[in-house]
Amino acid sequence: MTIHGHLEKLYGLPAFTFPGPEDESELPEPDAVAWRVTSDVYDADEEWEAAFARFCSAVDTTRVRALIVGAWQEAYDSDPSGVIDALLAARDRLPALRALFLGDIVMEECEISWINQTDVTPLPAGFPALEEFAVRGGTGLRFPALRHEALRSLTMETGGLPVDVVRGVGASDLPALEHLDLWLGTSWYGADSEAADLEPILSGARLPRLRHLALRNSEIQDEVAAAVASAPVVARLDVLDLSMGTLGDDGAAALLGGQPLTHLKKLDLHHNYISEPLRQRIRETLEPAGVEVDLDQDDADFDKDDDGTVHRYVAVGE
Repeated sequence: MTIHGHLEKLYGLPAFTFPGPEDESELPEPDAVAWRVTSDVYDADEEWEAAFARFCSAVDTTRVRALIVGAWQEAYDSDPSGVIDALLAARDRLPALRALFLGDIVMEECEISWINQTDVTPLPAGFPALEEFAVRGGTGLRFPALRHEALRSLTMETGGLPVDVVRGVGASDLPALEHLDLWLGTSWYGADSEAADLEPILSGARLPRLRHLALRNSEIQDEVAAAVASAPVVARLDVLDLSMGTLGDDGAAALLGGQPLTHLKKLDLHHNYISEPLRQRIRETLEPAGVEVDLDQDDADFDKDDDGTVHRYVAVGE
């Protein structure tokens, strides 16, 4: 699977791309849409910062609730430091901003593993009323521990999430966080965490309001599932998402043998390598309790060497 389509909504608002400099189309109300401000990765006629300056001149930014950062110039080679600086410089003009997505860049613009990032914590720190924050791209991504009183949703979409980022999230104090979504990825694209690095997240000690936990797109999905099976945080979740990775029978058996999951509203395991007997056992255990279970194997594929070694693939890598 690759990411072909841009975000369609953010913060419950439909996405709207701020027009280019030659487009005089009528603009929607400032608080009616999630504004996507974008440039071009290759041969940009207008740099992202210039597009954002036009946006701030054309739109009543005091009413803007959601902002989507699209492509910036040479994202395959340049991090968004200039983008972050521009956003922070405009923070007094964005008092109503509640949701921010950094890096709505699709495959045709730049592969997810090529997107350069940087320390992104100045953004949530600079917008203390922010409720939703998401970032795409793991190369150079940093997230040192922080405290944020208002953040309800944190998402990191990567082909490989650095261990220091996993530890930074785990060490953060996020008392309002309800939704955490980490795409852990593969070592080929920079993932170097182990299941043990997730322990501070799985304890739930700093995440008292967490209800939706996604630890997905991982090449160590079986190990993650085994750690989740006995994790204290699971007892208060509504949604547990271990999808998009290499989950197989070992991980499925660990989930079945661990703490009860019948309190969940949804268990998402789509894109998996689980055998049919175990998929059936999961359905028989959880569906009668009213749990929605997604066991669709999608396009999960594998290669087998001549010696019988099997290679599984996550949904989103490059």
